[in-house]
Amino acid sequence: MEQKDYYEILRLDKEAGQKEVRDAYRRLALLCHPDRNRDDPKAAARMKEINEAYAVLSDPRKRKEYDALRQAYGSSAYDQFRQAYSEQDIFRGSDIQQIFEELSRAFGFRGFEDIFRESYGPGYRTFEFRRPGAFGRVFVSGFGTGQRPGARGTPMAGWFGKVIRYGLKKKWGVQLPEKGKDLQDSIVISSKLAQDGGRARYICRKTGRELIVTIPPHMKPGQQLRLKGMGAPGRAGGETGDLYMTVHIRGPLLQKIRDLMARIRSGLASLRGK
Repeated sequence: MEQKDYYEILRLDKEAGQKEVRDAYRRLALLCHPDRNRDDPKAAARMKEINEAYAVLSDPRKRKEYDALRQAYGSSAYDQFRQAYSEQDIFRGSDIQQIFEELSRAFGFRGFEDIFRESYGPGYRTFEFRRPGAFGRVFVSGFGTGQRPGARGTPMAGWFGKVIRYGLKKKWGVQLPEKGKDLQDSIVISSKLAQDGGRARYICRKTGRELIVTIPPHMKPGQQLRLKGMGAPGRAGGETGDLYMTVHIRGPLLQKIRDLMARIRSGLASLRGK
């Protein structure tokens, strides 16, 4: 990881009080807001650093732990801290959203949600929940990443994500949007269709839906086609999963048999018509 220091990012002394931390964040958030620095490609990354530094130093417990690591590890304190704290941990319980929204409204800038997604990528989203006796905002990752089935690195897709979802639903009755499962199936096409491309009728064995699939030219056996939004439905407003089809190509003999059977069926149908 990079060698960073939260105090240096906010331009503060170690002895700075909570009011000084908040004032420093307000000043830098206004100065470095991406909407004021549209020609600077590093603006979103700088805003991310400022947000993270404030979220840590404005929280007495997190700040105390960071100070202890800073004293023990010096310039490596950031690395040590980030090994124990994820982004979700860092922002949990922070009032950063309220402060940022106040600044944005006052100066006509984009709000917290838009800037957060720009800084952390489309895979991060925030969810606000209100229940009797409980209010909060949850930061989660792993949404809309476009990863293939079985891909690693999506925190909300594995066992950790299941634990988070279960805890939120159990404690506050909050169900986060969840993308539907991606489905796997196969399609058998002729060698001519594989070479030239075209359209093929297909019935999904998992859902029973009949589709007309566009086959691109020069398909090879074992290649996959992705049908976006044709997988299992999502939960709580989450997007539908995708359907991945493995392509199989009929051999010449099998194709001849199919053509012969088609001619026989056509001939029988003609006889019945007479």
